[in-house]
Amino acid sequence: MYAIYSFCRAVDDIADDVGAADFGRIADLQSWRDGTAALFHNEPTEKTAFLEPAVRRFGLREQDFLSVIDGMEMDAQGAMVAPDLATLDRYCDCVASAVGRLSIKVFGMDEEPGFALAHHLGRALQLTNILRDLDEDAELGRLYLPREFLETASLAGETPGRAIANPAIDPVCRGVAELAERRYREAEKIFQTRPRGDLRPPRLMGAVYGVMLSRMKKQGWTPPRQRMRLPKPMLIWLVLRHGLAG
Repeated sequence: MYAIYSFCRAVDDIADDVGAADFGRIADLQSWRDGTAALFHNEPTEKTAFLEPAVRRFGLREQDFLSVIDGMEMDAQGAMVAPDLATLDRYCDCVASAVGRLSIKVFGMDEEPGFALAHHLGRALQLTNILRDLDEDAELGRLYLPREFLETASLAGETPGRAIANPAIDPVCRGVAELAERRYREAEKIFQTRPRGDLRPPRLMGAVYGVMLSRMKKQGWTPPRQRMRLPKPMLIWLVLRHGLAG
């Protein structure tokens, strides 16, 4: 998991380097793409050699690493603003569900239930992140809320900063929260089947982010907002309930 995290951290830092030119970030991500391809052709480069033990031990898939890079390229090719629902879903798949597909191999899950869990839980977590990080993303010129929802609220033509400063952003965010809640429910159905593998890590992630989403809904997204942070006692309780007890 440290190797997967290090890979994701490295490519994410490239995508988020807003001080760099777009073409420079794309070139840096291409170097990771090339290094990943070389790794899976048994020619690991200095950049990706640290992944080799995990790839061999857990059977991690090249396409999932490349999907993560695809997602970072979506961020690096200019600021993403009001993507349509299909583009947003693809983005969530690349930056979150693909990471889940890598992770479930480490957790010892079979591919069919594991990939289904990654599909739903990854999207739920990423949509929750989007709702939590509205203000921070807007400062980077980004707005991940779907165009269709923004159009309904007459906000589709606004800049990110102006859109999230409008009280009409609240029902837009509640629509996205509903999308996330559907994914959490689908993930819970998979957990209920008790598939093989260590389910504690994804259960804990789902529990923490699910509580965060519930608290954000109660607080609302009408400006001014406060970035949601769960109190430490609640985090400890969730860890004890889901991370340790299973």
